[in-house]
Amino acid sequence: MKSMRKIVMAAGALALFAAPALAAEDVMAGYYGNTAISTGGLGAAEIHTHYRADHTFDLTGSMMGMSRNYKGTWSIDGTGKLCRIFVGDLPPNTVNPVCSLMAPHKVGDAWTVTSKDGSTRDVTLKAGVQ
Repeated sequence: MKSMRKIVMAAGALALFAAPALAAEDVMAGYYGNTAISTGGLGAAEIHTHYRADHTFDLTGSMMGMSRNYKGTWSIDGTGKLCRIFVGDLPPNTVNPVCSLMAPHKVGDAWTVTSKDGSTRDVTLKAGVQ
């Protein structure tokens, strides 16, 4: 009986320590509940993207006074790339799936992304859904 109790206690302690380690490995954790805002590139559209822990996302692209909304699902492939599959309409010049390198970020971070065509977009991770 005592050995069973020790096993249960050890399993519980292991679960407490393992949970933060698993959360720390989620490259997308900083994006949940926040907005990645990107600007620049060809067409200079401003894009607001929201990723959720349930592996769905949505984005709104605004350019020249017009806005379009898109949605879909995301996953991280075996090479660490973020792969998005759009459901319904696709953004212009986009194919399914669209995969790109992804790095962890936290609110307030700003970085530049270079596309295959050489164009760049500036990205900032802002707090909340915007």
